[in-house]
Amino acid sequence: MVMMLEEAKSKPINLSDDIVLRILPFIHKSIQTYGKNSFVWLGSQAMVYIMEPQNIRDILSKNFHFQKPKGNPLTKLLVSGLVDYETEKWAKHRKIINPAFHLEKLKKMLPAFYLSCSEIMSKWEKLVPTEGSCELDVWPYLQTLSSDVISRTAFGSSYEEGRKIFELQKEQAELVLLASQSIYIPGFRFLPTKRNKRMKEIDKQVQASLRTIINNKEKAMAAGKAGNDDLLSILLEANFKEIQHGKKNDGLSIEDVIEECKLFYIAGQETSATLLVWTMILLSKHPNWQMRAREEVLQVFGNKKPDFDGLSHLKIVTMILHETLRLYPPVVELGRTIHEDTKLGKLTLPAGVMLYLPIILVHHDNELWGDDAKEFKPERFSEGVSKVTNGQVSFFPFGWGPRICIGQNFAMLEVKMAIAMILQRFSFKLSPSYAHAPYTLITLQPQYGAHLILEKI
Repeated sequence: MVMMLEEAKSKPINLSDDIVLRILPFIHKSIQTYGKNSFVWLGSQAMVYIMEPQNIRDILSKNFHFQKPKGNPLTKLLVSGLVDYETEKWAKHRKIINPAFHLEKLKKMLPAFYLSCSEIMSKWEKLVPTEGSCELDVWPYLQTLSSDVISRTAFGSSYEEGRKIFELQKEQAELVLLASQSIYIPGFRFLPTKRNKRMKEIDKQVQASLRTIINNKEKAMAAGKAGNDDLLSILLEANFKEIQHGKKNDGLSIEDVIEECKLFYIAGQETSATLLVWTMILLSKHPNWQMRAREEVLQVFGNKKPDFDGLSHLKIVTMILHETLRLYPPVVELGRTIHEDTKLGKLTLPAGVMLYLPIILVHHDNELWGDDAKEFKPERFSEGVSKVTNGQVSFFPFGWGPRICIGQNFAMLEVKMAIAMILQRFSFKLSPSYAHAPYTLITLQPQYGAHLILEKI
């Protein structure tokens, strides 16, 4: 598996959206060879491929029965929190965190989205001459943008304060990926290897930074000086109410809150940045869609600041974002495990089996999407998601069911704001130096950046 992945990652591919061979070469080959209902052995554990929409629906809707696999304990150093918990603990955390992502709360975060986008736009405007164009790798800027957004919306602090946490979490993600690609030996994580020591050091620093932010926030709240529009304030408030109404155990401990903050950082930053970068790359490849999206944005907002109602009415932009999420889903796979013998559709599965849901393969499946499945055609979403999927679970970039990504609306709103502001100011196309090389580092990213040529409008 690792050898085929290394080989695939060693060189860019042709400029096409048929990217599965580069992302999941081993899985792709085994399904090509043995069919969709096949499995492989990972050591002594069987991993069964699940590509049938009805089976995917069953697995993702019965989240107490089909649970997340335990995985390598080292990944816990990067992130746990809501994404990692199961059964009652998951239900408790979800209930307390839910209020932070209500649409009414998200509306109040729009000024923070706008501020972060404006800063990036100012940087680009300085770099791009009034007459002529400028080549730019937009990827690091989009990462900065989404980092800044999550810093402001999660903690009410600016990106500068959060930068240290981001850089540490990024390094941790790379170390976790290396660890997950080597054979897991129980107890190995306790050995004082260079990598293990560094991972623990990073974890310590991140925990300390977040603890400081949380303590300061709690002090400000106690003194009545804290605004309550950021995710952390809403989370602490909901947690406080939960403890007041129930027993102390009903709330989250400071350690729990730290884990949720680490999750805000990783999930909030990664998904938005990757969705943004692939949208810009696809609109560079398809200038007619870029033009249609720009016309819509200018029709709705002119050169004014985008507002919530206007963003909700961007039909063409929404179609483009859905098609980008179909071709380039931020998370390319989901894993589940079962603890008792289970019947799933026509399959009889013994306890302990791992179920593998290759999101990207389902999204690119000709049987589900037609012969043009690997082509960028936003018009397929013109009547919404449920119409094009016939109500099947064949499109699930944010997961599905009770465990669907809690930050889905947050990410979509942020990306719509950013795309609208970019389209108001710039036209863009691929640079000759752009190398098409999607790869996964937690999320689906451009390995060599996104070199585009920007022109002012």
